[in-house]
Amino acid sequence: MALKKRMKIIIISDGTGETATSVSRAVMTQFKDCDVYFTRYKNIRTKAQVDSIFEEAAIHHDLIMYTVVDISIRDYITNLSREKHVKTLDVLGPSITSFSNYFDQEPNQKQGLLYEVNDDYFKRMDAMEFTLNHDNGGNLNSLHLADIVLIGVSRTSKTPLSIYLSLDGIKVTNLQLSYKKELPKELFEIDQRKIFALTIDAHTLNTIRKNRLEKNSPGELKKEYATDEFITKEIEWANHIFSENKRWPVFDVANKALEETATEIKRLLDMRKNNSDKQSR
Repeated sequence: MALKKRMKIIIISDGTGETATSVSRAVMTQFKDCDVYFTRYKNIRTKAQVDSIFEEAAIHHDLIMYTVVDISIRDYITNLSREKHVKTLDVLGPSITSFSNYFDQEPNQKQGLLYEVNDDYFKRMDAMEFTLNHDNGGNLNSLHLADIVLIGVSRTSKTPLSIYLSLDGIKVTNLQLSYKKELPKELFEIDQRKIFALTIDAHTLNTIRKNRLEKNSPGELKKEYATDEFITKEIEWANHIFSENKRWPVFDVANKALEETATEIKRLLDMRKNNSDKQSR
């Protein structure tokens, strides 16, 4: 039986190419039997760059997908496609034209706006790196550099919530409370307004932990970890600690979407920042 030819799809973009890449991935889920690989050309801004790409595509009969905002470059690609008999797919062009007609307004035509690399981008990257390095009590010596410190017993969504918040440029540390284990001294040496406590009801936590146990090999986690008696004592113990530290707001994560808890935390964080700014004036 003859081997299937491996086919290539070329992505051209005047930005990062992420849009065309995402579209191609979605489309390829419908063609899982096809042997395809992708080559991406980013920041394509000149006709000379387009020429060199088309020379290669014409030889191998590749498909070209492109996300180009500049009308002159888009028109040039369209003409080259006809001249060199190269199949192309304009991912953005038809949508830009339709929106332009609908809004009765010319498009901005600035390249790479969707994934523009700016100060906000670097702030998010820095926050994500910090958060990953401070997961589950890591690097307590730099705890004071966090914007938020999440604390709670095991399986109260500390890690996913931390990562979600970091996507907004917020540096997050999370600490697990272990039953009757002394809390690290560093926690009480930082601004206590940075600390946000997470709680949950015993029934919900029991369900989560039992699912966790089932997914792990026997003996990996203590059976006590998911018993009604232990969970009830652990939650009561944690809630008692929260009640003794009045400056720690407590958020119940039971049956809440991650986004919902994150929104509540960010709202309080912004409110505290605004109050602090007013007092410093």
